[in-house]
Amino acid sequence: EKKPCPLCPEEKFKACYGHKLHRHLQNLHWKVSVEFEGYRMCICHLSCHPVKPNLIGDQAFSKMGAHYHCIICSATITRRTDMIGHINRHVNKGETESRFITVPAPRSSHEVLKELATDVRVLPNHSTPHKTDSYFNPKMKLNRQLIFCALAVLAEERSPIECLDAFGATGIMGLQWAKHLRSSVKVTINDSNENSVTMIQENCQLNKMKVKLNTKEEDNDETVGDGGESTDIVEVTKMDANVIMHLRAFDFIHLDPFGTSVNYLDSAFRNVRNLGIVSLTSTDISSLYAKAQHVALRHYGCTIVRTEYYKELAARIVIAAVTRAAARCNKGIEVLLAVALEHFVLVVVRVLRGPSSADDSAKKIRYLIHCQWCEERIFQKGGNMVEENPYQQLPCDCHGSMPGKTAVALGPLWSGGLFNTGFLRKMLFEAVQYGLDEVQPLLKTLVCEAECTTSKHISTHSSYDENKQEECGVYIKAPNNSAESYLLHGKRKSEEVIRNTAKRQKAENSAEHPAFYYNIHRHSIKGTNMPKLNKFLNYLSEAGYRVSRTHFDPMGVRTNAPLAQFKTILMKYSTPTYTGGQAEGPVHLTEDVQAGEPAQAAAENAGFLEDEKSGMAAAVFTKNYPTHCAAD
Repeated sequence: EKKPCPLCPEEKFKACYGHKLHRHLQNLHWKVSVEFEGYRMCICHLSCHPVKPNLIGDQAFSKMGAHYHCIICSATITRRTDMIGHINRHVNKGETESRFITVPAPRSSHEVLKELATDVRVLPNHSTPHKTDSYFNPKMKLNRQLIFCALAVLAEERSPIECLDAFGATGIMGLQWAKHLRSSVKVTINDSNENSVTMIQENCQLNKMKVKLNTKEEDNDETVGDGGESTDIVEVTKMDANVIMHLRAFDFIHLDPFGTSVNYLDSAFRNVRNLGIVSLTSTDISSLYAKAQHVALRHYGCTIVRTEYYKELAARIVIAAVTRAAARCNKGIEVLLAVALEHFVLVVVRVLRGPSSADDSAKKIRYLIHCQWCEERIFQKGGNMVEENPYQQLPCDCHGSMPGKTAVALGPLWSGGLFNTGFLRKMLFEAVQYGLDEVQPLLKTLVCEAECTTSKHISTHSSYDENKQEECGVYIKAPNNSAESYLLHGKRKSEEVIRNTAKRQKAENSAEHPAFYYNIHRHSIKGTNMPKLNKFLNYLSEAGYRVSRTHFDPMGVRTNAPLAQFKTILMKYSTPTYTGGQAEGPVHLTEDVQAGEPAQAAAENAGFLEDEKSGMAAAVFTKNYPTHCAAD
């Protein structure tokens, strides 16, 4: 049955069904209401407060203005700020009794969602951040599971740890930490919005957890709720994220603001403990993915263009900003994980204290030289000496064969590795332990990408168990900062274990995965059928190159092969479309093609394009190339 809005005239809002009426009341009336002693004075659009008529010629137009009704007197106030001041004047005079029959504000019907055995009550329009106070996005489930696995690995290293969800919203992430990791973590959920803090408290009670409330910057704490039989205590704070990170020290900090995280990086690295973890989720993909390049320059200080590897470029932009923020606090970073998907960019780093670590990390921030013709790329050499001809650093010869300037300098960017293989294996082990089936395929892909291998069978037990006794100890820093300052389960680590761990880390760093990847479709030849992606990976591997797939692009190939050799091997094992059934057998190339001739010339030499003299027209199929190609 359709119902009209009780606070709007019929010509302004027609009668509608209940769900639409509820959304209208929530967004237009409830969000701008004035609260007083448990009652809410919603804004009214009825003909109670007429506005002075406007004289236009000989006609007078009068309209009804939006207003508030005072619950104490019969006054109608137009502006919300004036209404708040009007109520305060009544309170100062001691006039707090209502002259009207009031109805308590009805409790809105909240929807209860369940994720990872955790129940959360959400408001209407919970997936639209501009229309709700407690934002909950079901599409970010994969992001929450990745962060949970990272925290679970840190909880195995040292326990208990203090972790902070700086932007709680509904509190779903912090509740998952407390419910599954239990006594290993001390969870603090923060939000600056009062309605969100109330929602977090309700969700804690819904999951039978005790709430330790701290709404001020002083130490004014109170415990709310009995929590049933559970002994889990979740601390809920109402502060600005920068304030709480300046006031307290944490072992694990997660930043997930709406948009960019650069405004909170300095505070995050100010008090984070040594060997702690900082994870941040950036959702400003319009700037990171080079759709709003001026915004990327303003927020991150980076000059970028749209390339075939734009997602990895976005991850390196965020890591560069994280590195600079950590270096300002005399801290370095170790990148554990960097993921860039459709909706977000997730970066997880470990904090290393000391100016030497900060200097080592800062040295990995470099500019990238990108060729706009063939999309070859290479990081600039370190040092502050001016290059006489920067084009010589690129492996391609487009500058000599093409007119004008062919390359651009992008950055500054992070030039180091994006993954830590040992940490990713431990995350995969924790995902199996807690039954996180959705994140396991992504973690397996990340492990293969970190090792730059095409192996599909990844053990989730052996690697973790072998290194657990040596690498997953409880790290405690002694005042002398010596090698003996690391403890393992209450016992000092031997020098031999420390030496073996250092050797292993050095070996992992020496076998760092290649930077960036190539999209097989972007470099395919018109008029040819490409080999299957898995077969093409085997061809590259047989040629002696390291190769793997990448999570950044489903058709991307991460390899240390130069682009010329990449195209040569792709051309060799491609088949012409007009042969009508030729499935195997490489294409015979001329010497110019094998030497790295451009793709179009290679196709002409191989006879794949239309032969106008002989009248034999080959069926040339054009690919639907993405419109974000820089060379286009």
